[in-house]
Amino acid sequence: MTTDPVAKQPTTTVPTATDPSATEPSATEPSGRHTRGALSFGAEVRRQLGRRRTLWSFVIMLALPVILIGAFALGRTSGPPGGSRLSDLAQQGSANFAIFALAAASDFLLVVLAALFAGDAVPAEASWSTLRYLLIAPVPRARLLASKWAVAIVSLGVAIVVYLGWGLLVGGLAYGWAPFTNPAGGVLGWGELLPRLAIAAAYLFVTLLQVAGIAFVLGVRTDAPLGAVGVAVLVAIVSSILGQIDSLGDLRNGLPLHYIRAWQDLLTPQVDWTAMGHGVLWSVLYTLLTVGLAFAVFRRKDVLS
Repeated sequence: MTTDPVAKQPTTTVPTATDPSATEPSATEPSGRHTRGALSFGAEVRRQLGRRRTLWSFVIMLALPVILIGAFALGRTSGPPGGSRLSDLAQQGSANFAIFALAAASDFLLVVLAALFAGDAVPAEASWSTLRYLLIAPVPRARLLASKWAVAIVSLGVAIVVYLGWGLLVGGLAYGWAPFTNPAGGVLGWGELLPRLAIAAAYLFVTLLQVAGIAFVLGVRTDAPLGAVGVAVLVAIVSSILGQIDSLGDLRNGLPLHYIRAWQDLLTPQVDWTAMGHGVLWSVLYTLLTVGLAFAVFRRKDVLS
């Protein structure tokens, strides 16, 4: 009996473009729910909280009011009732101490935090060699960058609120809960002061967005996290120095953070909103320019890490 030689030959299947076996399993997985979850706002928040820089930043921030209380305890007692500075009346009660602590932190510490949260977002992924894997999925780059920016500014807002609340708490425990006494004269009760403190926190948040924007666009441009943060802080320092030069005249009004202390106008009986209005407008302008530039740069950037 003869057999057909063709029947004994094993058959092979050549993978085609439509054959699922022709594609790698890992290539299809990122485009599904796993990748969408990795790029979600909640996932970015967890990544932010898991960074040691973030945790240490909050530790240092919360330690500052305690350090100030220790410094007052080692130094002289409270200044005279007619003192002209916030530090002169910082020991009068919780309100005075919290406002002094906020003024002390707004010029540098909060500036560093704003630069750190925004400037570290994208370079940290690049330094961990995870940025390109996040971009493998069919998700627009704009979505990834928007998620990074949102988490950065939310972290900044939370830091300001937590710092102000912590200052009120430790100040009350150390010096009591007396209402705010203005060094220039007048007293603001808690019912009038708390809404103004909320506005002050919101104003500081908006003002610091320009620093966050500068750090954000620098972070998109470089793979060095500390480089982006350092340059943004340096810009703020140089701007502060230039703001002390009277010969610049009105040109100083356009410098970043020129109006960062305008929130102190809220402490007077009759609030003058002029400086705060200018500060908000300049901050919004700087933020729109820097964040828009960051998206434009990131859209055309060759991600290799």
